[in-house]
Amino acid sequence: MRVQRVLMPDSAVESWTLLGDDHVPVKPVERFLAYLASIERSPNTIKAYAHDLKDWLSYLAGLGLDWLAVTLEEIGGFVAWLRLPPEARDGRVVVLPSVEHHCTESSVNRKLAAVTSFYEFHARHGVDVSRLLVSMQPAGRRRNAATSYKPFLEHITKHKPQRHRTVKLKTGRLRPKVLTVKQVQSILDACDHLRDRLLFALMLDTGVRIGEALGLRHEDLAIAERTVTVTPRDNDNRARAKAGIPRTIPTSPELMRLYADYLNREYGALDSDYVFVNLWAAPLGQPWAYPAVYDLVLRLRGRTGIDFEPHHYRHTYATWLLRRGAGMESVKELLGHASVSTTIDTYGHLTAEDARNTLEAAGWFTGREVRL
Repeated sequence: MRVQRVLMPDSAVESWTLLGDDHVPVKPVERFLAYLASIERSPNTIKAYAHDLKDWLSYLAGLGLDWLAVTLEEIGGFVAWLRLPPEARDGRVVVLPSVEHHCTESSVNRKLAAVTSFYEFHARHGVDVSRLLVSMQPAGRRRNAATSYKPFLEHITKHKPQRHRTVKLKTGRLRPKVLTVKQVQSILDACDHLRDRLLFALMLDTGVRIGEALGLRHEDLAIAERTVTVTPRDNDNRARAKAGIPRTIPTSPELMRLYADYLNREYGALDSDYVFVNLWAAPLGQPWAYPAVYDLVLRLRGRTGIDFEPHHYRHTYATWLLRRGAGMESVKELLGHASVSTTIDTYGHLTAEDARNTLEAAGWFTGREVRL
């Protein structure tokens, strides 16, 4: 089986499907993925679901099972199968206890979520396997309920049964990776071109995602107002703005000067709506695409010795804002999160040094009435 990119015939919108060994779309998966495309789920989300369902069907094929004839035991076995290295999944290779798990807990849970959604979709058409994967539990007091975010109208729905996946691995809370000032400066200084420097400076100054940056048009950058507007639209380079609502982000004068220098010294008279385009490689003048950016990232990693991804700039932007006293609600709006709970879950972290700085600013360590 393999995951295949497709274009929807009625709209030419990008999507993905799963082909069987006979090179024909796997019908139950195709129906589910087509449904996701019809409700305008991101192509990246559909692609991830296709790969996750490929793993699920490959696992069932190894057991000689049909996707309709599974039990909770097979679902548990799927978790163990995912944790094995790919070369050991057919059972012919012995895995030593010292070998690390192939899939992390969060990756396993994401794949289980995809399988659950797949069966819930087919449950609406009479396939009753989803009951193995989802249970409805009475609502009760959650751990850390005093500090957890409660959604609007939570008081109305809190006594209704809640949906829970029956199979799920416990995961640790991962802190987003944040770059230091020295690392950010080293990466900027290692860029050969103003275009490259502008890209990373833009992500640091605004916290936009790489897809949002690559989809920017010149009309989105207002030099006089010093703002960048992220607008969801179809782009020739398949770059996407994840959020569905446009947002405008204030920027620094330095970023706008860098943009102006880029236009004057490198962009020149090129006729293109896009801010980031191919200037030294074919096809010239075409919008810059993801693969070219990641090639640049690999080169910059080699020059600087810094292991970074474009998304680390978004984490850095948000964390630096919070450390300087910006409120969660403001950071949520700047990042384009649909809910403040997403912002809290991702960036509601403090290191010991962050906590010390907060206490010192509040005067906790000075002017005490009690002598320790």
